Amino acid sequence: MPRNVPSATGAGTAPRVVSQPGFGADNVGVTNLDARPAEIAGGDRRGGRALTIAPRDVPLGGPRAMAVRRTLPSRERSLIGAWCFLDHYGPDDVSVSGGMKVAPHPHTGLQTVSWLFTGEIEHRDSAGNHAMVRPGEVNLMTGGHGISHSEISTDATPVLHGAQLWVALPDEHRDTDPHFDHFAPAPLEGPGWTVRVFLGSLLGVTSPVPTYTPLLGAEVLLEPGTSLTVPVDATFEHGVLVDTGGVTVVATGSTGDEWPVATPVAKDHLAYTPPGATSLTLAAGPAWTRLLLLGGPPFGESIVMWWNFVGRTHEEVVAYRDAWQAAITGPDGDVVGDSQLVSDSRFGVVLGDHLPPIPAPPLPGVRLRARQ
Repeated sequence: MPRNVPSATGAGTAPRVVSQPGFGADNVGVTNLDARPAEIAGGDRRGGRALTIAPRDVPLGGPRAMAVRRTLPSRERSLIGAWCFLDHYGPDDVSVSGGMKVAPHPHTGLQTVSWLFTGEIEHRDSAGNHAMVRPGEVNLMTGGHGISHSEISTDATPVLHGAQLWVALPDEHRDTDPHFDHFAPAPLEGPGWTVRVFLGSLLGVTSPVPTYTPLLGAEVLLEPGTSLTVPVDATFEHGVLVDTGGVTVVATGSTGDEWPVATPVAKDHLAYTPPGATSLTLAAGPAWTRLLLLGGPPFGESIVMWWNFVGRTHEEVVAYRDAWQAAITGPDGDVVGDSQLVSDSRFGVVLGDHLPPIPAPPLPGVRLRARQ
């Protein structure tokens, strides 16, 4: 496999959870540009079954805009641990797709996690951060009480390829001050495999990036025919997103007749395994395989996720939307043509970005519901 994709790390004990905000150096997150975003009610919809989730294609708007493959949220599952959103994109020829050009937009109640395989993205946010997102470097932005940001693929990017994930913040921390962290994990290497642990702990390695619930995030690169077994926290549920190649996931545990469970996972698909596994075996097929391994204990809280907001009630999400629309509306009643004219409200101003801010889509004609 060409080395234009970062290697990976990961597996083992529960991650360190830090409840105090911390600052780092880089971060980015793709907005949900679905023109008609559906309400997503968070909760466990399939109980304790292992399953695979097929992606759905979501265009990000415009005649030449790039499309993403979305596996979370889905009808099968809303969350894996606190992971509540997973978009996978590329490899995209930027000369054809136009690349990524996401103007300032808001977030509340979540963290965005950006992981690139190929390309480079420029990030700016209203907390004053300006950073470049590059392959093999995790960029985690905590939206908390409210933040706005933009992301633009650079002129030096002929091909764009990566994943964008969101993490729901628990109730006690979802109103925290916005901030972000950057970390470039060193690769762990063994016979036929390379792993990078960007969040949590795996294979004796722990990421220093703070999270508000225990999480696992790692990239795993497997040579053809390689099988890698990693010990995992039995309290975690896990997800395996296959970027290239294909893998069979064997979850081994001691919680009943379900174990061991073998799940074949095709390219672009997401496998889910419930809590109870003490180890996961990742067995590559005849091709180079790259995957993301995600995990965390069941979230245990209901969420309402709509557009770029995570809240707990319909009224909260309506208030977030109203606050954003008020901030980006000029005296003439139209959306301002320059993000520097956005009022410095809950979501702040993305300094240095002059693109027009993205207005929120209309709310659906039904009440948004929170379920678990």
